[in-house]
Amino acid sequence: MKDNNNLILTRLSSYLNNTPDYINETMIKDLTSVGIETIEAIRILLASILNLYENKEIMDSYFKEMITELDPREYQENPYYKNIKLGEIKNEIWTIKTEKYKPYELFVYNDLKIKEDGRVIPQIGYFKKEYEYPSILENGRIWMLITPNEIETMKKPIKESHGNILTYGLGLGYFAYMTSIKSEVKTVTIIEKDKKVIELFQKHILPQFEHKEKITIINEDAYKYASTRPKYDYVFIDIWHDPSDGVESYKKFKKLERPDVKYSYWIEETIKYYL
Repeated sequence: MKDNNNLILTRLSSYLNNTPDYINETMIKDLTSVGIETIEAIRILLASILNLYENKEIMDSYFKEMITELDPREYQENPYYKNIKLGEIKNEIWTIKTEKYKPYELFVYNDLKIKEDGRVIPQIGYFKKEYEYPSILENGRIWMLITPNEIETMKKPIKESHGNILTYGLGLGYFAYMTSIKSEVKTVTIIEKDKKVIELFQKHILPQFEHKEKITIINEDAYKYASTRPKYDYVFIDIWHDPSDGVESYKKFKKLERPDVKYSYWIEETIKYYL
């Protein structure tokens, strides 16, 4: 099982990092024209590209649960998407711009699904049509996105949030906004060490919040602030890009938890798999 997990994750990671838009509409039409459903066409094409199509065990145990066709309306109706207008915002370091997923481009849309039998199922999504989403770039390098992945992986902590919340990492303020509009949330305190990110947020994004009075931003290093073991009703940590830089940060934060506070970590299942 472990070998199959590693095989899937390694080959899929290579595909998503190098050629996520290789599968295209023409390929899909070739298969659907002979009666194959779209999602099954995606499975067949991806498995063939990863050289796993002949592996019946993996096809049956992984690919049937791995790929999901996403409905763009579900995300376009998201309150942040509808109410926060970013446009083309720039300063000397940061740029906020619109990026796009091509039709049938594959991407990770949720945390790893860990099955009771030990299987680790990546959650891969696609849209039938072009899909736009906001991103923030640091000196031309993507730093923070608000994609279906961010929306899906933050659903649980947003739902759980209540009272006085502490969150580490500002980004585009998605978590802060979505929690601030909840009636059961009193305050949202954000720890962010980068002054430029804070300035960008305060100038262009925070003024659009319906409940900006709930927001407090502290310009501080996350570990330094966490070492004081502050008391809040709910704490959410989101200061890493992916598991490659998240594992060590996760372990540090776990050592600084208070027993009387509820903690939640971005993509925690994925992080725990790589521990």
